[in-house]
Amino acid sequence: MSFVLRPATHADIASIREIYADAVLTGTASYEIDPPDAAEMTARFEAIAARGYPYLAAEAADGSLAGYAYAAAFRPRPAYRWLVEDSIYLSQKARGQGLGRQLLQALIERSTALGFRQMAAVIGGASAASVALHRGCGFEMVGTMTGTGFKHGGWLDTVFMQRRLGEGTSTSPDADTYPGTLFGG
Repeated sequence: MSFVLRPATHADIASIREIYADAVLTGTASYEIDPPDAAEMTARFEAIAARGYPYLAAEAADGSLAGYAYAAAFRPRPAYRWLVEDSIYLSQKARGQGLGRQLLQALIERSTALGFRQMAAVIGGASAASVALHRGCGFEMVGTMTGTGFKHGGWLDTVFMQRRLGEGTSTSPDADTYPGTLFGG
């Protein structure tokens, strides 16, 4: 199956919500128990898009949304402004076809171009597929927190992975580039 990656728009929110609701109800990637409503998903989309973070949609050949991904602030403190966290969600029919890798590679490229220096992956449920995806895209394991969530009748671990972007920590960041302006430089 082929996919077209493009910036997500407001028109995608209903499909994004549907994909995310499935992940919430059937998976462990999100520790939410109840899927957010349309208003909440719109607010989340707008908060990320308004800051200029990459938010991508993957369109299948039939025009349906097969998945989406975004990079957003890891934490809301100014010293973290050079670090983004990735999130990737795929529809059931798009899993296992390489779309996760396409989305993650596009997020890495866009985040690097914007001046971010590190990308973190916070993997709920310690998903082996997500760990393998991130490892295949150059992420390294940095830690596991055990028993961080309780969902679907069991305790879940959370895995943290990290990848250097651009020059990483080898040079000081340029406060005039995009991430430096997120919190007033």
